[in-house]
Amino acid sequence: MTGTLRFQGAIPANLLPFNEDLSFDEVNYRRHLSWLADVDGVDAIVCNGHAAEVSSLNREERRRALAIAADAVGDRVELISGIYTDNTLEAAELAKDARAEGAAGLLVFPPTVFMWGARLRPEMAVVHFETIAEATDLPLIVFEYPPAIGIGYAPETLARLAEIDQVVGVKDWSNDMVALEANLRALRGTGRPVAMLSSYTMSMFGSYVLGADGSISGMGSVTADLHAELFRAVKAGDLDAGRQLNDRLGPLVEVFYAPPFVDMHNRMKEALVMLGRIDKAVVRPPLRRIGDEERERIRGALLRSGLLLP
Repeated sequence: MTGTLRFQGAIPANLLPFNEDLSFDEVNYRRHLSWLADVDGVDAIVCNGHAAEVSSLNREERRRALAIAADAVGDRVELISGIYTDNTLEAAELAKDARAEGAAGLLVFPPTVFMWGARLRPEMAVVHFETIAEATDLPLIVFEYPPAIGIGYAPETLARLAEIDQVVGVKDWSNDMVALEANLRALRGTGRPVAMLSSYTMSMFGSYVLGADGSISGMGSVTADLHAELFRAVKAGDLDAGRQLNDRLGPLVEVFYAPPFVDMHNRMKEALVMLGRIDKAVVRPPLRRIGDEERERIRGALLRSGLLLP
């Protein structure tokens, strides 16, 4: 590879705290962002991602969420803003919004219409990214979904997207080590400095060992410190230390990503309350808060991970 990677290392995707009336809880949002920015090894944070319940945010709320983050921690870390929409023209407008509010990069979600067969029409993905690239000078990160969902890009498509000058990374959520390796080889084969940022949180250790340049993770909203330490250990070749950290992350992976998967970020909010990092775990509908039995499982996992003291 040539050049310098634009984004690398442990990049958490922040959660977004809400008040009981479902408005932004700005005080706790700033507390959460500040904790993330203070973690040694965190040089960037993703805003307006799945972890921030982006699908429940309107355009102005997305601007405001990013503006608050820029004011709170923009002098300490780079901010990557999610571009979440099925509309390519709207994606270009959202990109302009993010640029105006101080984003240093964009994480581009695949339009859900792609599940209807766009894997066989890769030119649709190319046009989507080229349109966004024409609207802003910000670097772009491709969000790769699991192939089984139908939205994931083929390795050859990722390589084609990597030819776009502004594409500097891929957030790989393929959730399959074989697929992740194929995607990694495709990116490396381009010769461009496009970062492979693993979102395979259920096997972060394995993806780091395989050669990922870092990670983007919603679970990092809780475990950014462990992810950063794990990345440093693997980069230094200390696999024993990496295994120990992986063992600490294991209980949390198990409870956060248990069925139903849709509750993963609800659970992470509950964990932040238990850790004293935010005051309440309010989520926006249609999401619903979890029950007491599940909270106890999360508490047990935090204890086993060593993040929560008895």
